[in-house]
Amino acid sequence: MVLSLTLAGTAACKKENAYVPPPPSPVNVAKPVQQEVTPYLEITGNAVAYNQVDLEARVQGYLQQIDYQDGAPVKQADTLFVIEPAPYQAQLQQAQATLAATQADLVQAKAEYYRQSTLGKSDFASQSVVDQARAKLDSDQAKIQNDQAGVTIAAINLGYTRVTAPFDGVVSAHLISQGGLVGVSGPTKLATIVQLDPIYATFTVSEQQVLRIKAALAERGIKAGEIKNVPVDVGLMTEDGYPHNGTLDYVAPTLDPSTGTLTARGVLDNANRAILPGMFLRIRIPLAVQKANALLVPDEALGADQSGNYLLVVNKDNVVQQRTVQTGQLEGRLRVISSGITGDDLVVISGNQRAVPGQKVAPQVTTITAEAVTPPGKS
Repeated sequence: MVLSLTLAGTAACKKENAYVPPPPSPVNVAKPVQQEVTPYLEITGNAVAYNQVDLEARVQGYLQQIDYQDGAPVKQADTLFVIEPAPYQAQLQQAQATLAATQADLVQAKAEYYRQSTLGKSDFASQSVVDQARAKLDSDQAKIQNDQAGVTIAAINLGYTRVTAPFDGVVSAHLISQGGLVGVSGPTKLATIVQLDPIYATFTVSEQQVLRIKAALAERGIKAGEIKNVPVDVGLMTEDGYPHNGTLDYVAPTLDPSTGTLTARGVLDNANRAILPGMFLRIRIPLAVQKANALLVPDEALGADQSGNYLLVVNKDNVVQQRTVQTGQLEGRLRVISSGITGDDLVVISGNQRAVPGQKVAPQVTTITAEAVTPPGKS
């Protein structure tokens, strides 16, 4: 009897097992940054040399000298190659001697014509003799012009024996070794010279983008003939932001009907040769004046699904909501949000894996550090 009562009392004192829900997951939330942002058109393009020329031998002969180091920078008018000049120097001297002889004949022809014309006036010389003297004078004068042209041609050919740099640049490896015969069957390529500073950034834009750019330029009061006032910012694949700055240099007058695109080009300073022809470039062009109170959030806070980009937002009841948003350009590590949220929304900026839409969380409010907006052309 006593044992039964003891067991019953023990059972009555034992608590029943019940499910206790876990506490809400902590997530960091913050209001979007509001600051001025310049809207940009962001596109891709390629670097193109400002000048690039093949250096060619235009006269025949043996390559006598190579006066530069492969890949070395050179200045305009520097001698790069010398093709044996002796034969062409001799041809020039020969042409000069022929001209000197003709000039002497012309002096004699002038004197003879003067003498015969004087005798003809006194009837001491027939008209035919006077005419012959006149013809000889005219012939020697024409021969003078021909011989002067021969001297000019010989001097030009002699000049071609020295291949010089047409502009400041970098010369590629030589293609013909010293002592090689060049110019036998036509011009012989010797090397290539490339001007790297400044450098072009070329790109194409679609018809829709062209219309956006034209509208933006009109809004800013920039006329078609003032495109050099439009800044162009460039970044390489391995660089953050757009550290290379220049201006728009050329816009094609017509669209390519086969692709529906317009070709454009910017020009940039490249004194340190950071950009090489052929490199892939990230390019941005400002479309309008700075937009006040744009909303920005950390780029890593964005998610994506079949409906597009989205952000997770915590409402006043601490319940997570998924908002589909329209995104804009990247400003440093912050992404512009064009629509989908307001400046008062609390956006989940970390702990996204613990934030499930429809469930409560424990929001920990923090602040997004606003990054200074860099004006166009000063990245």
